[in-house]
Parts: sequence; C-alpha cells; structure tokens
Amino acid sequence: MASFEYHIARRLFFEPQQDKQVSRPAVRIALIGMAVGLAVMIASVCIVIGFKHQVEANVMGLSSHIQVTNYHSNYSYEMVPIERPDTLPSLLQDIPNIRHIQRYTTKTGMLKTQDEVQAMIFKGVADDFDWSFLQDKIVAGEIPDYQAGTPSNEVLISQYTANLLRLSLGDDFYAYFTRDEQILARKWKVAAVFDTHFSEFDRHFLLLDNRQLARLNGWQSHQAGGLEIFVDDIRDIVDTDVAVYNRLFAFGSEQQLAYYTQSVYDLNPQIFGWLDLLDMNVWLILALMIFVSGFNMISSLLILILERTNLIGMLKAMGANNLSLRKVFLWLSTMLTLRGMFWGNVIGLGLCALQYFFHLIPLDAAVYYVSSVPVEFNFFLIILLNLGVAFASFLMMLLPSGLVSRIAPVKAIRFD
Repeated sequence: MASFEYHIARRLFFEPQQDKQVSRPAVRIALIGMAVGLAVMIASVCIVIGFKHQVEANVMGLSSHIQVTNYHSNYSYEMVPIERPDTLPSLLQDIPNIRHIQRYTTKTGMLKTQDEVQAMIFKGVADDFDWSFLQDKIVAGEIPDYQAGTPSNEVLISQYTANLLRLSLGDDFYAYFTRDEQILARKWKVAAVFDTHFSEFDRHFLLLDNRQLARLNGWQSHQAGGLEIFVDDIRDIVDTDVAVYNRLFAFGSEQQLAYYTQSVYDLNPQIFGWLDLLDMNVWLILALMIFVSGFNMISSLLILILERTNLIGMLKAMGANNLSLRKVFLWLSTMLTLRGMFWGNVIGLGLCALQYFFHLIPLDAAVYYVSSVPVEFNFFLIILLNLGVAFASFLMMLLPSGLVSRIAPVKAIRFD
C-alpha cells in the first residue's frame, strides 16, 4: 500500500491552484522549463548522433574503411601500383570482420570543355567495385558496365562538376594527363551524374573504368593503385587494420614487396576530430539544461513549501516528523518533474520526428556534408537520458526539502 506521504503529495498535486496566486505561475514556469530543457536535450542527442553517423557513413562509403597502397605512393594521387592486386583479395578475405575488398586507382588530370577547364582526380574502379553506396546517389543516368571485355570510356561525374562545366548526360569532353613528361589526351562521355552531398568528393572526383587508368599509366590491365577494404563492424576497425598489416607484412617479406595500410581515421583525421568535438558540445548542453531545469524546480518547490506552511504546522502538531514531511514534498516535486518530463519527451521527439520525415531544416552541404539536419533515434540513450534527468532532479530536490525541518508548528499554524 502507498504511504500517507504519497497520498498527501498526490492530493496537493491535483489540488486546484486558483487560490495560490504565487505557486501557480511558479509551478507553470518550472514545468515549462523542465519540458523545454528535456526537449532540447533529446533534440541535441538525436541530431548529434544522426549527424555523426551520416557524415561517417558518407566518408566511409566514399573512401572505404581501410586502404592498402604501395609503400612508395607517399599520399600522392599519382599512385605507384601495388604488386599482386589480383592475389591480395583472396589472401585477406579470410580475416575476421572483412566484408568486401575492391581495387582502385587515382590519377590527376585536367578536364576541359569548350568554355571551362577544371583540375580533377580521376578514380578508377574495377569490376569488383561495390556500387551499393553510390547507387542511391545517382541523380541522372545509369552506372556504366565496367565488366565488359573492352574498357569503357564512360564516366560518372558529380552534380557540382556538371553544373560548373555545363555538362549533361551523353556529353563528350576531353581530359589531359601527364606521363613521363608527356601530355596525353583522352575523350570521355558522361554516363551518369551523382550527388553525395559530400563536397570534398563532389568537387574533386569523377569515376571511370580502372583499365583506362592502367593504360594511361602504362600498367598491365589487371594492375591497380591500391585496395579498398570494407568491414562489418567499424568498432573493430583497429584490430582489423592490424590484422591486415600483419598479413601483408608477412606476405611482403617473403616476396620482397612493400605495402602500406591506413584506416579511414588515418585518412581523414580532421573530419573525425571535428566530429569528436561535437560530443563535448552535447555534454555542455546537457549540463546547462539540467542546471536550468533543476534551478526552476528548486524555486517552485521552495514556493510550494512556503505557501503550505500552515499545512506543515498542522501535520507536525498531529505527530508527523520532519522526515515524513520531507517525503511529502519530495513526492510532490517528483510528480511535477515527471509531468514536465512527459511534455519534454512529447515536444522533443515530436520535433525530431518532423525533421526526420519532412527535412524541414536544410543545411549547406558544402559546409556540413549533409543537405538537411540529420536525426537518428537511439531509444536506449533517450531512456538513459530520461533516467539521468529524473535522478539529477531528485538529488537537487533533497536540499530545499530540508526547509520543512526549520518550520516550528506553533508559528506555522498562525502563519498567513
């Protein structure tokens, strides 16, 4: 059975507030503050989680989780071919957590139309390329067939490049490359246009048949500049990277070959460092909102105690001790907190749902790497956040509830 403290608190909670000229607005302000504070906290968590995962997915989808290159490539887009590129996938495929391995090559060139000239990075992809990520980014055209017997001259360009150079589907253009101090010209055809909303990629890269870059570099048709490795669980990427390095080091030592491995975190330290800073911002927002909401609840509880001094005096005269009276007001503050948290969840989750389904708030993809504010619902963290707010609010109520022990019964009964 519920205690009498709970029954008294429940009676006070549902008591009409019309005659309480001070506590009524104070309680409403406290409830609004709690609701708004929790809504901001929920929105912050959902947005930051969504933003981090969206940016990470774009970065990893475009550059893979682990890259293997020739040790002598030295971070250059003019790559030195790796040895045995057709043998390495079977050598690495049995390593736990590896999902897919594909060959690639990059080479710099100048893309020229009748009116414009633009420096670009040409990324060659082979017949083992996984198109699942880019498939959803195609805004016009179709992905060319790079598995045919004859190397294709069809390329995929970004929407940004197409707008900049005034290119459309089916248009031809020339690109110029250098090899051994010679200038080589090649003619290409636009087969598809993509838009990844990742400006670093859209501004500088286009995709083409890897065999064409092998010809331009004077390599054999099966050669490639490196391997892109995708994993199943990004949380184990460090262990997978170490396993790949150890396997390649042992193989390279036997064959007198040198390989170099880099994880996506090594390749993009500035982006992931920036994403890590977002966690600090969220913790700061949570701390400020809990402090503001708790301060409002403390103020409202003090006002409730002062306005019910007569009740406190009568209960003490009837034998109630200070601990019981503190429980009464702790129950009352808990009920008020839960009401504020209920509306905070409704507001916060409602606003996040509107943004999730309708993308009401846009973003500049050139700056934020996404076209609208991303939202991701992690209900475990939302429940954990609610429990943390409720616990913090309860702790903050302990001190002001001690005010009842300072109220003398005789003076309290005469208090008006």
